[in-house]
Amino acid sequence: MWVFGYGSLIWKIDFPYEEKILGYIKGFDRRFYQLSTDHRGTPENPGRVVTLIPSNEESKVYGVAYKIREKEIQDVVDHLDYREKGGYEKKILKFYPLSKDEQPFDITIYLGDHNNVNYGGPADLNEIATQVVNSTGPSGPNMEYVFNLAKSMRKFFPQVHDEHLFELEKKCLKLLNESNGVLRNGN
Repeated sequence: MWVFGYGSLIWKIDFPYEEKILGYIKGFDRRFYQLSTDHRGTPENPGRVVTLIPSNEESKVYGVAYKIREKEIQDVVDHLDYREKGGYEKKILKFYPLSKDEQPFDITIYLGDHNNVNYGGPADLNEIATQVVNSTGPSGPNMEYVFNLAKSMRKFFPQVHDEHLFELEKKCLKLLNESNGVLRNGN
């Protein structure tokens, strides 16, 4: 079994795996359209985390594929089902490794579609940034999520410009700078 990380699963790997591969899936865009009431926010003050929205077939979302050992599949699935309980469902999609030596293969992905209870939907990036900067949950400040994802994307995929993510990062940094005069960027 392979699991695809496109958000916090890129940098917060809290399950055993035997191999990881960089690559992408097609036909989606990564967006901060999912509300987080259990990790990066609360029910009263939800944060924003990423989900995938359908796009054209040329669109790519880059991330990390983790191969789970056969004997650990059930434990990892149970763990991820709990971790991703805030509106995410498992789907099977095709994963395309960056390495030209490897063939595409099926992968399990956790996807919060527009019908789930925590789907926040599209919003102006300034509004999303304000929500992010003002949200904290049991897993920490929402802005850590944005900064860690942006940092990880630059580290693993320096050739990829994720405009939605990097523009949101800039807006969050600007709000932080305006609010307390201290520039914190998670780097």
